[in-house]
Amino acid sequence: MTTVPNPHSNAHAFARSDRTPLGVWWWTVDRWMLGVVTILIAIGVVIAFAASPAAAARMNIGDPFHFAVRQCVFAVAAMAVLVSISMLDVKGVRRAAFVIWLAAIAVMIALPFIGHNAKGATRWIEFGGFTFQPSEYMKPALVILVAWMFAEGQKGQGVPGVSIAFGLFAVSVALLLIQPDVGQTVLITVAFGAAFWMAGVPMSWVMLLGATAVAGLSSTYFLFPHVQSRVDRFFSPEKADTHQVDAAAIAQAAGGVFGRGPGEGVMKRKVPDLHTDFAYSVGAEEFGLVFQLLLVSLFAFVVVRGLMRAMKLSDPFEQIAAAGLFVLVGQQAIINVAVNLNMMPTKGMTLPFISYGGSSMLAMGLTMGLALALTRRRPGAYAPNEGLAKAGAYS
Repeated sequence: MTTVPNPHSNAHAFARSDRTPLGVWWWTVDRWMLGVVTILIAIGVVIAFAASPAAAARMNIGDPFHFAVRQCVFAVAAMAVLVSISMLDVKGVRRAAFVIWLAAIAVMIALPFIGHNAKGATRWIEFGGFTFQPSEYMKPALVILVAWMFAEGQKGQGVPGVSIAFGLFAVSVALLLIQPDVGQTVLITVAFGAAFWMAGVPMSWVMLLGATAVAGLSSTYFLFPHVQSRVDRFFSPEKADTHQVDAAAIAQAAGGVFGRGPGEGVMKRKVPDLHTDFAYSVGAEEFGLVFQLLLVSLFAFVVVRGLMRAMKLSDPFEQIAAAGLFVLVGQQAIINVAVNLNMMPTKGMTLPFISYGGSSMLAMGLTMGLALALTRRRPGAYAPNEGLAKAGAYS
């Protein structure tokens, strides 16, 4: 007997009545955000295939698609991390952040003794052909913890939330500067400042923190030779070797509006870090201005929609934490694109979901997973007048 399909059947992967963990997750997560992040990861894989042959040839690796295959593995792993973490409830988010921060800090303490040194910095641990950068995972965990402490401090129940938050931040910054990693320090400082401001502290405190941060950042010019070198190259390019930035600029210009075409880029062979820090330039040459505008638009969608969702949350902790995570993603994307466009000194910072790298990809999966977990629809999560508690709000 032939079964006639019901034209009114639910076209979604899960029925609304499905109360399994995966079914509940599907109907409460922001599916628009999830879709855009999936597109970004897919674009990262495409860029990896474009950049891999040139990168492999430069490093004398026999397999031209060595980096592309590994990026595919990282992409699948990042999606698995993102989905699993985004299924957590709010308590689970706090517990996960606490464990991740402690583990990352423990590894960062051990880096001077067991870490791998590259380009004058000790930020990674090598094992089994892979490199692990603990600071990548520390960042989102720290944002969650300081948001938690700021929210507890607001309750006025004797918990020194602000003091604890500053203590967590100070420990994290100190260990980053030991490596040294000024770029990551800037990221967490801005995210911390954003959380501090959103916690409702007096503006005078925010201004004091900002002035301290500017003074601290300025001091790195005199404390770290590599920072001084990068700043000098940026402001006096005629007096220094700016080959990598110049090659990236030429590659972007060569792409025009629609690009040379997939695999047809040639300037990428002259960019040493083409598959990591300068993956944006590889995409610009092969896919043109259209690619650049699309990529910027996708990141803008993630950040703006994320901040809008965060501001509508009812709980102060969830609001501060979610907003801080989206600020973290947004500023990292802005810094990487600005470096590629020669608008600021090089930072050695990856473009989220696009640049090659296991630590970066998995950490971004963790960051977005935490953000999606906090912005899921739950009873009482959103103010009633926002209409987000109604079924189908994310449909």
